Amino acid sequence: MFNTKKTLLFTAVTAALSSNAFAAEEELETLETTVVQAASEELKQAQGVSVITEEEFKRRPVTNDIAELVKTMPGINLTGNSSSGQYGNKRQIDIRGMGPENTLILIDGKPVLSRNSVKMGRSGERNTQGDSNWVPPEAIESIEVIRGPAAARYGSGASGGVINIITKSPEVASTSITLQTEIPENEYEGSNKRINIVSSSPLTERFSQRTVLSYNKQEADDPELNLDFAENDADDEGNFTQQVGAGREGVENIDFRSLVRFDQNENHRWDFEFGYSRQGNEYAGDNAFQGINVPVDENGDPIGSEQADPESTDAYDLIGEETTVMQRRTFAVTHNGTYDFGDSFSYIQYEGTSNTRLGEGAAGGGEGRINSLDMVTIKLANITAKTEWNIPLNLAGFNQTATFGAEIRQETLEDGISNQSGINLAEGEEIEGTVDAEDRPSETDATLIGLYVEDNIMLSESITLTPGIRFDNHSEAGTNVSPSLNASWQATPNVVVQGGISRAFKAPNLYQLNPNYVYTTRGNGCPVDFPSLGSGCSIVGNPDLSHETSINKELGINYTNESGLNAGITYFHNDYKDKIGTGNVPPEYVLPGGSNGQVQVFKWYNVPEAVISGLEGNLLLPITESVEWSTNFTVMLESEDKQTGQPLSIVPDYTVNSLLSWQATDALELVLSAQHYGKTESPTASTTSGSEIEPIDRDAYTIVNFNSIYQFNENLRFNLSVKNFINTEIKREGTQASNAGANTYNEPGRSFLISATYQF
Repeated sequence: MFNTKKTLLFTAVTAALSSNAFAAEEELETLETTVVQAASEELKQAQGVSVITEEEFKRRPVTNDIAELVKTMPGINLTGNSSSGQYGNKRQIDIRGMGPENTLILIDGKPVLSRNSVKMGRSGERNTQGDSNWVPPEAIESIEVIRGPAAARYGSGASGGVINIITKSPEVASTSITLQTEIPENEYEGSNKRINIVSSSPLTERFSQRTVLSYNKQEADDPELNLDFAENDADDEGNFTQQVGAGREGVENIDFRSLVRFDQNENHRWDFEFGYSRQGNEYAGDNAFQGINVPVDENGDPIGSEQADPESTDAYDLIGEETTVMQRRTFAVTHNGTYDFGDSFSYIQYEGTSNTRLGEGAAGGGEGRINSLDMVTIKLANITAKTEWNIPLNLAGFNQTATFGAEIRQETLEDGISNQSGINLAEGEEIEGTVDAEDRPSETDATLIGLYVEDNIMLSESITLTPGIRFDNHSEAGTNVSPSLNASWQATPNVVVQGGISRAFKAPNLYQLNPNYVYTTRGNGCPVDFPSLGSGCSIVGNPDLSHETSINKELGINYTNESGLNAGITYFHNDYKDKIGTGNVPPEYVLPGGSNGQVQVFKWYNVPEAVISGLEGNLLLPITESVEWSTNFTVMLESEDKQTGQPLSIVPDYTVNSLLSWQATDALELVLSAQHYGKTESPTASTTSGSEIEPIDRDAYTIVNFNSIYQFNENLRFNLSVKNFINTEIKREGTQASNAGANTYNEPGRSFLISATYQF
C-alpha cells in the first residue's frame, strides 16, 4: 500500500532535478532553433478551449458560484451525474454531456477533489454543491475551459474537460474591497450578501504576498416556492400537507487564502500557499427521493408551522438549519523554472476535506433523508505531486517542443458511516470480500501514478502536429494508456482548421471500489427485471471495476479577420465505454434471506457503451468601436446509453448564449445578455430500477439579463444588474425524473444585484 513517504520521495526527486538544472544553466548554450510553444499552450488555442477573463466577471456578475458564468461557454451545461434528476438544484458543471464527475476542476493547475468525500448514491449522484465554489470571483484572474481531446493530458476525471481557475498574481501592490447584495423579486427565493477583500503587495525585493478574505451568505429558498406542483394529502387526523420538491439550498461561505511568492532569481519562482474554506449549508429540505411535506389548509394554501420541533428530523422542521458543513484545507509548494534548455512547473499539494453532516438514510426510499440530529464526519485526504518539463528541440529538421510530465496522487477516505448498511442474509451466509457491518474498516485508499509525453511539432509554417501519450497506473483498477493526436492547419491567413482525437479515462471512485460500501433496499428499488424475492436487494462495491474510458474526437474550423470578426464551428463525438453504473443487470449472488425468501446482491458494473455527439459554435462581431456582439451555441446531437437507450444526463437539445455590450461613455458600459435553452427531453426509464416512467419534457425557455458597469473614478466601480428581467419562472416539479421528468430544478426569477468595488 502506498504511503506518504513515496510522495515525499517523488518531491525530493523533483527538487533534485530542479537543483541540478540550476547548475546546468551555466554550462548550456541556447539552442539555435525557432522556439515553438509548449503543447499545453498550443492546445489552449484549440477550438475546444474558452478563456473567461476578469472582464467577463464584470459583464456577467455571478451571485457566488463561478458555475453561473462557466455555463455560458460553448459545450457547457449544469446537470446531475445521471438522468435521475436527484438533487436537481445542486446541478454542477457538465462539459459536452459527459457529466460532472468527468469535469476536472483545477485551481492554478492543482486538482480540486473535495466532492469525492460525499458518498455516491446508486444512480451516480452525490448530495454536494460540487467543487466550483472554493474561490471567490474577485480573486480570479481568468478561467480556462478545456473541452475534448485537449483535456486528455490531465489524466483521470477529465474525459469531459477541465476547468482551470487561475487566481490573481501577488506582485503588484493592490487591495480591492467588494460589497455585493442580490435581492430576488419572489419572496420565496433566497437573497444573497457577499464581501470580499483581495490584497497583494511586495514584501521585500524577492518576496511578495497575496491574501484573500471572503464571506458569502446565500439564503435558502422557502419550501412554498414550488407549491404549484403538488397535490393535497390528508393524514388520519385530517391535517393537510402537500409534498413538493425543495428549492435551492442556501450556503454560507467563509474563504481564506494566502500565498507567499519567493523570486529566487529571474529564472526561478517558488509559491507557498495555504487555503481554508468552510461551506455551511442552509437546508432547503432536499433528499434523493422524497419531497417536503408542507402544511396547507383544505384549499392547498400554506398555513406555516407555529414552532419547529427541535427534536424532529422532519424536513420541514429543519428548513433553514445548517445540516452540512464542508471544510477544505490546502497546503501547496509550487516551483516554476526557466532554463536555457526549457522550462518546468512542479508542485506538491495536500488537500484535506471534512464532510460533516447530520445522519442521513443510506438506502431505499429514505436515501439522503435526515434521520438523526447527530453530526457525523467523513474525511478525505489527497496528496498530489506533479512535475512537467517543456524542452524546445530541432529534430529531423522540424522545430518542436517536447513535454515530459509525471504525477502521483494518494487518496485516503475515512468513512465509518456510509459503509455500515447491513445485508438481510440468513445466518451463516456471507459475500466474498464483504465483512459484517460492525467489523468493516472505515478507511479505504488508492494511489494513481501517471507519466506523459507530448510533442508540439511545427511540420511547416502552417501545420502543427501534437502527438501525446499518457500512462496511468491505479493501485486498485490497474493501468490505462491514453494516446492523443491534435493538429492545426492555417489554411489561409484568416482560416484555421483544427482537429483532435484522444482516449481519456476516469478511475473508479473509492465508494464504487469498496466491497464494504453497501446499498440495501427492501424491494421497491430492485431492478425491474429482477424483482424482490422476499428479502430485498443489495448493491455492493466492486474491487474488479475497470476504468471508464472514452474516445473523444473533434473537428473544427475558425475564421478571423483584421476587423475583429471571429467565427467558428466544431463537431465533437465521444464514444463512452465502461461507464460505471448499477442498472438493470443480473445479480452477482442470490442467497437465502434472514427473514424470508432470498436476497439478490448486485455489484457496480461497467456499462458496455454509450455515445455523445454535438456541435459547438461561436461568433464575435465588433459592430462599432464601442459596440460588440458575441454568441455561442451548443447542439446535442446524441447522448445515449446504448444498453438502455436512456440519456446520460438531463441537458437541453441546444443552448444559445448571447451578449451585447456597449461602451456608452469612458466610464459606463451597458451589457445585455441572454441564455436560451431548447427543449429538454425527459428520460423514459428510472436510472435505479429501470422501470418505465412517464416522460415530462421541459419546454424551451430564455433568461435575459441586464448589467451596467460604472467606473466612478480610478478607484471605485459599481455594478447594477437585473437578472432574468423578463422574469421567466422555471419551477421544480418533483424530486427526481420518475415524478417530474426533466423538470427537476429551479431557475431563479427576477432579481436585482448591486456591487461596489473599491481598489487602491
